[in-house]
Amino acid sequence: MKPLNVISFLVENKPGVLFNISNNFRRKNFNIHSITAIAGEDEDTTRITITSRGEAHEITKLVEQLDKMVDVIVVKRLDPLRTIQRDLALVKLHTVDPMAQEEALETINHYKGLILDIKPDTIIAQVTGSVNEVSEFMRDVKHIGIIEAARTGITAIEKGWITLEDTHIL
Repeated sequence: MKPLNVISFLVENKPGVLFNISNNFRRKNFNIHSITAIAGEDEDTTRITITSRGEAHEITKLVEQLDKMVDVIVVKRLDPLRTIQRDLALVKLHTVDPMAQEEALETINHYKGLILDIKPDTIIAQVTGSVNEVSEFMRDVKHIGIIEAARTGITAIEKGWITLEDTHIL
């Protein structure tokens, strides 16, 4: 399996930009594994984080092409050794059996999750961590009975003083 790459963008906050970026991934035959986007502090920009599988040289070519887009201010493949990555899951578990409820609470606690809602037959938990930690949690509670789950996808930021915005200035 090809490695998972994290690509971070700072783009102009206007309609169609995300479509154009994702269309570039499609044209180059890259599947988007996860995508997160949020308007920036000034609301004129949006920060986008996309993960996709591919060899480093393939992703580098894609990033070079994405960097040429008019609405892209800066795009960068984040170095996995210098990047903090997090995923968040909201999981609704079937806990009508008291033993299942107890096991669910123990597992949520083990992963340092939060209980957002608890009813006699369901628990909604929030678990945040690395992609692997969240995936492990999902595997560990699967047998209890996942009624519904939603995940944010990866969001990431590089360690140290240099920011994505600084990359544009360099």
